[in-house]
Amino acid sequence: MNLYSFFSTLLILHFAVLIPTLICVEGRNVGLKEFISRDDDKTSQGTRWAVLLAGSNGYENYRHQADICHAYQVLKKGGLKDENIIVFMYDDIVFSEYNPRPGVIINNPRGEDVYYGVPKDYIGKDVNVGNFLNVLLGNKSALTGNGSGKVVSSGPNDTIFIFYADHGAAGLLGMPSTSGSLYANELHDALRKKHKAGTYKNMVIYIEACEAGSMFEGLLKPGMNIYVTTASNADESSWGYYCPEEVPLPPSEYTTCLGDLYSIAWLENSEKYNMKTESLHKQYEVVRRRTIEENTNPGSHVTQYGDIKQLRNRSMYTYIGTNPENDDYKFPIKNNSVQMLSHSINQSDTDLIHFHLQYQKAPEGSDNKTKAWQIYQNAVQQRKYVDACMYLIGKFLFGTAAKASNMMKAVRPAGQPLVDDWICYKAMVATYEKYCGPFSRYGFKHMRSLANMLVLNRRRWLTLQTMLVLQFARALFSTDYMRSPKFHIRCFVTHSFYEN
Repeated sequence: MNLYSFFSTLLILHFAVLIPTLICVEGRNVGLKEFISRDDDKTSQGTRWAVLLAGSNGYENYRHQADICHAYQVLKKGGLKDENIIVFMYDDIVFSEYNPRPGVIINNPRGEDVYYGVPKDYIGKDVNVGNFLNVLLGNKSALTGNGSGKVVSSGPNDTIFIFYADHGAAGLLGMPSTSGSLYANELHDALRKKHKAGTYKNMVIYIEACEAGSMFEGLLKPGMNIYVTTASNADESSWGYYCPEEVPLPPSEYTTCLGDLYSIAWLENSEKYNMKTESLHKQYEVVRRRTIEENTNPGSHVTQYGDIKQLRNRSMYTYIGTNPENDDYKFPIKNNSVQMLSHSINQSDTDLIHFHLQYQKAPEGSDNKTKAWQIYQNAVQQRKYVDACMYLIGKFLFGTAAKASNMMKAVRPAGQPLVDDWICYKAMVATYEKYCGPFSRYGFKHMRSLANMLVLNRRRWLTLQTMLVLQFARALFSTDYMRSPKFHIRCFVTHSFYEN
């Protein structure tokens, strides 16, 4: 063999090894087009920004702040700087009287502290809709309270990652009890403004909440360079995870869920594997499978929205970085997940589990036992009251209980938003809460009923005449009657469905 033939053969052998390596990255089957698309990670990466928000308070909602703290640790190890990570959390659980490990928050049974080092940018009452939207828009002058003042001061080459964990309802996401909820139209107004300003290249949004898909269904316009996944579709619950008396078990001293199923799925995937070799779509598939297929309960349908085709092959590294320690960690070839079948808890029921366990663990005959039982009973009675209110409203409007149930649970076709008039929807919720009392997180399950009343009845709202009628009615009825559910229902229906 002459010298030319020798080098030709060597070159052919070299590419015979190299090309399969390129197409099968770290043991995964990866299309050549997907692999090539990752060049943006190295050549045009601007600043990575992240906004992390836990929208609840109270120890019974431990899991939301634990999810957010865990996300911070993943981003920090991924190379993001504190100056570019903005954290919203009420910060009331780490030193709660119920926390068995004061100063520590864990997000899985192994018990690693995820609270250490987390920036306290916006805590307590500073966790509210206005501050969140102004932070996203980079509007520092409009911030309220005593927060850090950090905002997303992003530029046209920068990426933004948003992770929001809380209770949700049809068309809204919760905020702590002292603050109003974030409505879908408010979020999309802010997203449109951010896009129009040209102050980001791509944006990724992860939402952990019940009915999270309703925040985007029929609302997120194409061409905004935004990719979204939600823990649930537009009309189902999401699920708490690592919950007491379920599998996998949290440490026995905990009386609350440590995390949420969707959140745990993406966080544990992100902290274990090399994010330079994982696309947005790949993580979506991993999280989707774990959330519904590897769960003995019904689970939820993780759903994608936005510019899916354009962004699905972008690397996770582009948005959340990657831990250098994971550079050589290979995916299993056939299945990325090694999780056993597990149990989860409907988000709306997690508070009852905590309250009941607190009662069970309290010493017999103690004041704590009495207090815990009262808290549990109050939660149960509040649920019954909200259910009764919505039942009576539906029956009053639609004639029969069966017809009311069908109407109030209806879901609009895919591609249509929850409602067409968000101002009226928000006013309707405010009216209900004024005359029937505030919605609890459990009561969020009935928000779709209010939306359907608005869509089906198409009546006009909040007229001066009805305000006068209600004030007159208040003066006529006795205090005892005004406290009854029937009075509140009559007030709500009169106020909301008065037709000019």
